Amino acid sequence: MSYLIRVVLPDRPGALGAVASALGHAGGDILSVDIVERSGGQATDDLVVELPPDKLADSLITAAASVPGVRVESIRPYAGVIDPFRELELLEKLAISAEDASVVLADGVCRLFRSGWALVLQAPSQDGASVVLARSAAAPELDTLPTPWWPPSPSRALDAEEAWAPQSWASLGTELAVAPLGGNAILVGRPALRWLASEIIRLSHLASIAATVLDPTPS
Repeated sequence: MSYLIRVVLPDRPGALGAVASALGHAGGDILSVDIVERSGGQATDDLVVELPPDKLADSLITAAASVPGVRVESIRPYAGVIDPFRELELLEKLAISAEDASVVLADGVCRLFRSGWALVLQAPSQDGASVVLARSAAAPELDTLPTPWWPPSPSRALDAEEAWAPQSWASLGTELAVAPLGGNAILVGRPALRWLASEIIRLSHLASIAATVLDPTPS
């Protein structure tokens, strides 16, 4: 079984190697590593680690935390696809897509940010609800969603425990982020993985460029 582990470690040579060695001794096989953020002498990394069926996820936490200065921020099962699906590839795919471009964007954002789902939302009507224009695979089956937090600018994290969000989101530990998409918005949810400031900035930049691809008409 594969797990997504977010670790905070000293930003110095050899620190990640020490974590990798510790995970290896615990029986883990590292499938991918993403450096999410570096600041204040620390680095935040996301590691996807495969573990044999006879091993417990707690063994990965214990192994990583045994390295001096390392803290495990979160761990969760991961069933995503490990491949180099980066921003430029997604934008190229959007450029050749037609009616399904918004769906392509929603699915692509999920892969880029290891998220559970994404919704493309229209600006709210007078009743304060936004129409769902597109959704990724496994996204909530919603036609409309209350959006009292509108506008989506600036891009930011949202609280899934607020009244507008379905109760199931909070019970699943969903972490939400929103970014403007032209006159619309993209709302992204993922379980138990906190959104860092660098990820919010990255999502915002991606959505800004994607908006020009989805609607190339000059304003």
